[in-house]
Amino acid sequence: MPKPRVLIVEDEADIRELIEYALTREGLEAETAADGTAGLAAVRRRVPDLVLLDLMLPGVDGLEVCRRLKADDATSKVPIIMVTAKGDESDVVLGLGLGADDYVAKPFSPKELVARVQAVLRRSRSATSVNDKQVIDHGPVRIDPNRHKVFVLDDEVPLTATEFRILLYLASRPGRVFSRDQILAFALGPNTIVTDRSVDVHIRAIRKKLGEHRDLVETVRGIGYRFSEEPAVH
Repeated sequence: MPKPRVLIVEDEADIRELIEYALTREGLEAETAADGTAGLAAVRRRVPDLVLLDLMLPGVDGLEVCRRLKADDATSKVPIIMVTAKGDESDVVLGLGLGADDYVAKPFSPKELVARVQAVLRRSRSATSVNDKQVIDHGPVRIDPNRHKVFVLDDEVPLTATEFRILLYLASRPGRVFSRDQILAFALGPNTIVTDRSVDVHIRAIRKKLGEHRDLVETVRGIGYRFSEEPAVH
């Protein structure tokens, strides 16, 4: 099996080299680009398995790189992890809304970064499309899209149609963080006029119905929600 290939788009040479060293030491193939324009050109030459994308880039910034990659059918499925030094969460929220899979804040430990990269690569390889209609079994929770039913252990949980779609969306990609806008666009449609805080109401209702397994739906403060990669233990 070929090594997963990661494209590192980072303008600071020392950070770029540190990331490259950390990834190659763990058996990954790494390619680097020093700015957004070079990063886009590298992707066009050879589509990577994952892009590590700094948001603060000269010229074409990271958000614009993310936007262009996700708008192109040839690269829209490539996982993106954003790397940011900004304290302001607005760019992270926007990046996730554009389709980025995760983010890492500077300063970070190389070990943590590699772990996040490997986790996203695993999810990318094993992710099942929501449209595949396959049953999702995750610890005590079982979701059957064809029958439109959710079970906790052996008990059916009565979710509304919107609650069901939200839970299915999150559980189909455990560990991935989704912004409120992403969740609403899937559950209610992109042209629905609602406030993004309405998703919080649905999440609270879902958690209540999951009972002692409510912690499977995790809050990522200031960003959105994700479904736990690890089944709840009680």
